[in-house]
Amino acid sequence: MFCLPKNPATRRYLYRFLTTMMFYVVFLVGAVWAFPRYHPTGALAYLLAILPALPIIGGIVVVGLYLAEEKDEFQRALLVQAMIWGIGATLSLTTAWGFLEVFQLVPHIELYLVFPLFCVLTGFASGVLKARYR
Repeated sequence: MFCLPKNPATRRYLYRFLTTMMFYVVFLVGAVWAFPRYHPTGALAYLLAILPALPIIGGIVVVGLYLAEEKDEFQRALLVQAMIWGIGATLSLTTAWGFLEVFQLVPHIELYLVFPLFCVLTGFASGVLKARYR
């Protein structure tokens, strides 16, 4: 059974974030479906290609709104610390991978995968930080 958090800021965050991710899935599936079938060109091609990025940008805005609305300073600090660790780990890994790519030691990784990597690393850091403060 899924229980909603009692904290209103967290509830709003979850609702907003899940809504943006729903749009992400719809836009991504739509773009992946439309390109091979209709071969769009010009402005339409650019619009379809950028559409899945818009909910990701919205998700970043949602995190900012959460940080502004969260009353608990400790919870805000935990998220900020987790994000800093996530950013640091993402930058470190992508920089090292980039040098490996330059010397053709590893395959190219598409840039759209950097944000999901950041999210995973931030989630991992959040778990480590929460365990540390228990």
